[in-house]
Amino acid sequence: MLTLTENACHAVHDLTERAGLPADGGMRIAESSENGAFDLALVAAPVEGDSLIEQSGARVFVEPVAGELLANQQLDARSTGEGTGFTLTPQQ
Repeated sequence: MLTLTENACHAVHDLTERAGLPADGGMRIAESSENGAFDLALVAAPVEGDSLIEQSGARVFVEPVAGELLANQQLDARSTGEGTGFTLTPQQ
């Protein structure tokens, strides 16, 4: 299952708070129509079938196909000049 670094937890929590999402809201990861890419979106609630990763106040919903592709990955985040950037790396 996808895991989150502490940086990713803080970033997701901060983004959802600033967006004014309800307590059940979070960031959703879904497979993109572009090969090998993923769509990230702030959402008020998960879509039926999504998996929930809840850690350190962050809520991430993972669409089933993306969940299979990301099963051995770790989500990290860092601040950039353009905002928050997310990266995936293999779990250790």
